[in-house]
Amino acid sequence: MIHKKMIDELNRQIAKEMYSSNLYLAMAAYFHHINLNGFAHWMRLQAQEEMAHALKLFDHLLDRGGRPNIESIKEPQHEWSTPLDAFEAAFKHEQHITESISLIADKALEHKDFATLALMQWFVNEQVEEEAQTSELVDRLRLANDMPGAIFILDNELKGRQPAPAAG
Repeated sequence: MIHKKMIDELNRQIAKEMYSSNLYLAMAAYFHHINLNGFAHWMRLQAQEEMAHALKLFDHLLDRGGRPNIESIKEPQHEWSTPLDAFEAAFKHEQHITESISLIADKALEHKDFATLALMQWFVNEQVEEEAQTSELVDRLRLANDMPGAIFILDNELKGRQPAPAAG
């Protein structure tokens, strides 16, 4: 049976992952509204991936005899001034999630909960990828430096993003 403190931490993380999904869906809507459909596609897939992360934590709790408790999810921001502004917000958010995952890993180690620690290692690796992807897009948008042609080329490139393999 999983420790009560770990259940609470994982439930808070489920809410954070669900918020992440909502945030990226809001970004997808923003990008669609300004006719950057490649950016919208990228964010929509990101939203789906974040919901899969929430479900991975949900299932871990169920498998360990814990009870998932779905907390309220705050409304995400809906507007950004530029595509760069949106991706900078996404990168900052991913850094916040990385910190949260690291804290859960620390608590799992403290409680000698090696099953949760193994799960958190998967999330640690995932966060390295998440931060690298968003950081690269921030850098590329900075290089575009308000050049519409460069933004449209990047938008077209992002249309090709494929869904991530199932979180396993």
